[in-house]
Amino acid sequence: MTTISVPLNQELDEFIQDMIDNNNAETKSGVVRMALRKLKEEQLIKEIIEAKNSVKKYGTFSGDLDKLVKKI
Repeated sequence: MTTISVPLNQELDEFIQDMIDNNNAETKSGVVRMALRKLKEEQLIKEIIEAKNSVKKYGTFSGDLDKLVKKI
């Protein structure tokens, strides 16, 4: 497991504390992990949409669909 240190401004620090106070996460690390999972999910959705648009434009999918599905 890797550990990183990220400086946060007051607004982000307060947001993280609010997430903990509202029982959305147990720790600051948990909030960051949740955010990274959400970002990863959004990136995968973006890749799927781009592949779909490729079909519309070129008539074929580009990329390895099995590989993409495994990421999900």
